[in-house]
Amino acid sequence: MTDMARVGQSSFSAVYTAGKPAKVRLSAVMIIVYITCASAAEAKKIGRVLVKKRLAACSIVIPGALSFYRWPPKKNKIERSIEAILLVKTLKKKFSAVGQEVKKIHSYTVPCIFSIPIERANAAYLRWLGTELK
Repeated sequence: MTDMARVGQSSFSAVYTAGKPAKVRLSAVMIIVYITCASAAEAKKIGRVLVKKRLAACSIVIPGALSFYRWPPKKNKIERSIEAILLVKTLKKKFSAVGQEVKKIHSYTVPCIFSIPIERANAAYLRWLGTELK
């Protein structure tokens, strides 16, 4: 048996812990929320708030990301900046609340906030994540 879970369209399939199947509801599907921030300090602040409010079980700050983009919108000028990436581990059902909280704190007019679905995850980790987000 394996200690890995596969996320299906309607539920996890075959999640085994110590040889016993465990059931996980669709509402407990893990996602990663990807957020770009103006600085590592801003990413740390946002990540800490999300964990403190139990909107995230864990947040990871990755400083020094080099970004290229057009700004302001519909202009032909390509900007370059050093940003920080904030990865937030949470549940699908918390995405809207995470986005609302991030928008309250974030310095950007149009912050990048999107979710990445998780296909497989360690079953014990999923249980920990669910416990932290209650």
